Amino acid sequence: MRIGAIEAGGTKFVCAIGSQDGEILERITFPTTTPDETLNQVDVFFREHKVERLGVGAFGPINLRAVSEHYGTIGKTPKLAWRDFPLLQDLKSRLKIPVFIDTDVNVASLGEYNYGVAKDAGSCLYITVGTGIGAGFVQNGIIFQGYDHSEMGHILIQKHPEDSFEGACPSHNTCLEGLAAGPAIETRYGKKSTNLADQDDVWELEAYYLAQAIMNYFVILSPEKIIIGGGVMKQEKLYPMIRKQFINLLNDYIEVKDVNQLIVAPALNDNQGVKGAIALAMQE
Repeated sequence: MRIGAIEAGGTKFVCAIGSQDGEILERITFPTTTPDETLNQVDVFFREHKVERLGVGAFGPINLRAVSEHYGTIGKTPKLAWRDFPLLQDLKSRLKIPVFIDTDVNVASLGEYNYGVAKDAGSCLYITVGTGIGAGFVQNGIIFQGYDHSEMGHILIQKHPEDSFEGACPSHNTCLEGLAAGPAIETRYGKKSTNLADQDDVWELEAYYLAQAIMNYFVILSPEKIIIGGGVMKQEKLYPMIRKQFINLLNDYIEVKDVNQLIVAPALNDNQGVKGAIALAMQE
């Protein structure tokens, strides 16, 4: 069976053809522009490469309530052309095949669970730290789904006593995303994060905030693997900093046998989104 996969990001769309074991057979990337322009390119790709079903990991917010008449519709995204756009219904109408949809971060979590660093674990939490911050939780192969999709990037955390930054989230100011996402780093220091690589104090503060969030997620969800990806995490020095601060915060309250095996980097080389979309289509 040939499975279609889309990683529908706010900046770019990645379309792929995969096999049932998660192997990527064909792949194309193009910019996210207007819905009509972008989905016309999607249509052309999947008409050239016939698939039997399609999995989609989409930027959000997106309505994931299956009983809702607006199921699969993009919500109040800052990408105004996509606001209130019925993505799921549009893809079904164009391609005339079964289409299954979830958030980009939920699908990435499913990809790492099925094919990546968490494939031998019973549960995993995937966190992406980039333009925004989001997280998805998979247990026993099933994505956690509440009334709607979770927004774990918007938890409230304690500010560092020496951090005077007012926060970059327009809704919550100093939530995790407002303090630790890529735009927060750039606004706080007046430079892109790639130009701050040698400033350890920048990354110690970033680790301070991410470790707090991970501590909260860990005591609530108790995942076997915590995977942190996204553009900000290209600064690999963050991983040992986060692990150290996480252990300090946990303070021996819960035993962690090996924090290096608990808090890890992704293993799928930025393919976790499309591989997770394949897994989503197969699962459904």
